[in-house]
Amino acid sequence: MAFIEPTESQVREFAENGPDGPIVMLNLLKFAERATYSANHNEPERTGEEAYAVYSETALQKVAGAGGSLFFMSPAHASVIGPEGEWDLVALVRYPSKQAFLTMVADPEYLACAHHRAAALADSRLIPMNAPE
Repeated sequence: MAFIEPTESQVREFAENGPDGPIVMLNLLKFAERATYSANHNEPERTGEEAYAVYSETALQKVAGAGGSLFFMSPAHASVIGPEGEWDLVALVRYPSKQAFLTMVADPEYLACAHHRAAALADSRLIPMNAPE
């Protein structure tokens, strides 16, 4: 089963019980071979990785606008534990608070680019953690 978008209950749980103070979001990403846009988006044909790059242009500006930063990003390599090829990219994104993250993902400009993320991914995980001091 693939996981691309959070459920309403996951967002509510994070908002109510997520870490206090600065957070880091662990992003585990598996790209679709071809981006799959919904019928109401008129987009050129792209690979999943290309679609994610389009998403990232706006998303990283919105992260910075929320006071956050890209802490780390790297292609995933051979797995030491777990299935081979499970993830293509790993990213750590730091936010000053869970509220900063929630405000960012509700921003209209962010929402306008989020369809590129959904089209780009075959699977993903987004895991909040306490940020290192």
